[in-house]
Amino acid sequence: MRPAPAAPAVRRLAELVADLRDELVAIRRDLHAHPELARTEERTTRVVAERLRAAGLTPELLPGSGLVCDIGPSHAVSGRGRVGLRADLDALPVLDECGLPWASGHRGVAHACGHDVHTTAVLGAGLALAELAAAGELTTGVRLVFQPAEEVQPGGSLDVIRAGGIDGVATIFAVHCDPKLDVGQVGTRIGPITSASDEVTVTFTGPGGHTSRPHLTGDLVFAMAQVVTQVPAILGRRLDPRSGVNLTWGAIQAGTAHNVIPGTGHVRGTLRCLDVRAWEKASQVFHDAVEQVVAPFGVEVEIRHQRGVPPVENDERATGVLEAAARDVLGEHAVTLTEQSLGGEDFAWYLTRVPGAMARLGTRTPGGRTYDIHQGDLVVDERAVEAGALLLARAALVAGARG
Repeated sequence: MRPAPAAPAVRRLAELVADLRDELVAIRRDLHAHPELARTEERTTRVVAERLRAAGLTPELLPGSGLVCDIGPSHAVSGRGRVGLRADLDALPVLDECGLPWASGHRGVAHACGHDVHTTAVLGAGLALAELAAAGELTTGVRLVFQPAEEVQPGGSLDVIRAGGIDGVATIFAVHCDPKLDVGQVGTRIGPITSASDEVTVTFTGPGGHTSRPHLTGDLVFAMAQVVTQVPAILGRRLDPRSGVNLTWGAIQAGTAHNVIPGTGHVRGTLRCLDVRAWEKASQVFHDAVEQVVAPFGVEVEIRHQRGVPPVENDERATGVLEAAARDVLGEHAVTLTEQSLGGEDFAWYLTRVPGAMARLGTRTPGGRTYDIHQGDLVVDERAVEAGALLLARAALVAGARG
């Protein structure tokens, strides 16, 4: 990472975060060693709350797990409201295979998506901003949002919203680890950066029969095969192809014998979409397509469409704030255009209420291996913690100054 430029305000912020560097890495390792699944993040919440209290702040615990914490004045310079900085606390049901001394102590649970980095980056940003507030140098009201349950549908951000956790927030920012980017780089994009992500299940029932007499029964397996192959193609013709609709099956289950047409079966998959308007139409189109495809085959279907999260649609102004902040604290060449992802991210729900933006935070050691998230062997370059804290703290200041 490049050293911070010499502008006094930026240099002051960089010094504050640098003073926290070793402590933040230690906290990140502690969280990594003690991961907790969605809506069970009690220890994680406690660790964050205790450090904020030690800094003289007053965190407010949310129902169940998670917290919010206000810093500085009750509004930004413009009077529009606070600047929100969001982190997600939960880990994944994945075996930790990183092989490091701070690997998960909870077998089958791991921070394989980098939420430990997100949490520590927002904590570091908050602690640095609290120092500015104590010195009378913070004119921007900031709210830290540490939310539970990002990894489950439809997401813990809705818990935060229902609890009033972003009331009074005018704009909100977040980062997400990207092991394809070098540490010190930040990926941004205006508009959709992630996809809507829904879970779909189709359950098939029929009379069953012998494979030698398919004409006397409902050929359930053949009907399932038609749904699996035809419905994705139908969605591509019934919805705008520019919307990035993608239906992919992850499980197909039916039968136990080679010569028996089973009476039940089901297919499960994900329906993803980059455009929120197409996402709103997709459920009905999906239902109609499944029913039309199976109609000739004498079987019945029950369709379950679990709505997940909308796309994260980065606001143009907020994206500009993140880019300006990244250049200020990480260097002129820190910003890169990130690709759109078909992954889901419940930060999207906040953006249905207030404008904001999410940036990809580089976690790859330059010249090192490219890992993937949601894999147990994920290793991040821990300099990303400092980079994330600097980026988010500076973004809060830039957003407040711009009003």
